[in-house]
Amino acid sequence: MKKSLMAIALVGAFAGVAHAQTSVQIYGNLDAGVQKQSGNTLSIGKRAANTLGFKGTEDLGNGLKALFQLEIRYESDTGTVENGSRPLFQGQSRVGLQGDFGMVRIGRGLTPYQETIGAFEPWHAVPNQGGFYTDLAVAGYNSAPLEPANSSNNRWSNAFWYNSPVTSGFQVNAAIATKEGAGANGRAVGTQYPAGAEASANPFSISATYNNGPAALMLGYERNAVETKVWSAAGSFMATPALKLMALYTHQDQGNAFTALPVVNGVRVGPETNAWVLGANYTMGPGKILVGYGQKDPDNYVKTKQMSLGYEYSLSKRTYLYIDASRKTGPQTQFGVDRSVNYYDLGINHSF
Repeated sequence: MKKSLMAIALVGAFAGVAHAQTSVQIYGNLDAGVQKQSGNTLSIGKRAANTLGFKGTEDLGNGLKALFQLEIRYESDTGTVENGSRPLFQGQSRVGLQGDFGMVRIGRGLTPYQETIGAFEPWHAVPNQGGFYTDLAVAGYNSAPLEPANSSNNRWSNAFWYNSPVTSGFQVNAAIATKEGAGANGRAVGTQYPAGAEASANPFSISATYNNGPAALMLGYERNAVETKVWSAAGSFMATPALKLMALYTHQDQGNAFTALPVVNGVRVGPETNAWVLGANYTMGPGKILVGYGQKDPDNYVKTKQMSLGYEYSLSKRTYLYIDASRKTGPQTQFGVDRSVNYYDLGINHSF
C-alpha cells in the first residue's frame, strides 16, 4: 500500500514538472453586428475575423522552446468555416522553435509583409470595408493570386518563417513559400488567372520594423507566385498619450502578369498602382475614435478614394461596441459603373 502511494506521488510530481514546462492556451474572439452597403440589404455580419485558436510552448532547456499555433476562422452568424470554403485552420497552422536566434516556424500563416503593415492602418488590420487593410493599404495587392476564388489574399501555405530577436528596437521578419503553396499543386483554380496557370517563382516576403518610444517605422517588400511585387513604407507616432497618428505609402508592380490585367473602355489598365493612407486614433476614456483617408491610383484607370470614421467603446478589457461609416468612390465593378458606395456597421466584439 505504501509503495502504491509512493508511486502515485512520484507520478504526480513528474506530471507537475511537465505541466510547469509546457504551456497551452485556448483563445479567440466573437464578432457580430449589422451591416449596410449601398445597393445591398441590411445583413448580419462581422467587422473583425472570428477566431478560435490553440497555441502553446514547451521549454526544451538552454533557452530553447518548441511552439505551435492552430487557428480556426469561422462565421459568427452561421457557425460555419469562414466563407464556407476555406481550410479548417484558415488563420494559421504553424510549428517551430524559438531561442536566442529568434523564431523559426513552418506551415501556414500571414506573410510578414501583410502581418506588419496592419499595425500602421487606423482600423488595426480589421478586414472589413470600413477600414483600409485589405485594399488601399496594400494597393490592391494579393499575396496568393493562384489560390481558389474566395481564398485568403494575405496568407501562405507550405511556407517557412523567420523572426529575428528585437535588437535596440529593430526586428526583421521573413518568409519563403514553396511553389506548391501557390494554389492546388501550384496550379490556378480561380478566375483571375486561367486554369493551368503555374507559379513562376517561389513567393517570398520580408519586413523590417523599428519601435522607439512614441515612434514606429516599417519597410516591407513581397513577391508572390506570379512575380507581382509590392513594397510599403509606413510610420506611426504617439503625438500625445491619447493621439496616435499614422501614414503609409504602397507601390504595386504587376508587370510580370500584365497580360492578365483588364481592358477598360479599350484601354488596358497599367501594371503599376500607387496608394497611400493617412489615419489617426484618439482615445477618450473607454472610447476610441478612428479616422482615415486614402487613395489608390492604378495606371490608366480610375482612382479609388475612401474616407472612413469609426468609434469603439470598451465595456471591459475583452468586450467593446463599435460603429463605422465609410464612403468609397471609384470603379465599383459590382455595379458595372464608376460610383460611390457607402458602408455602415454596428456591432459587438468579445475576446476570450
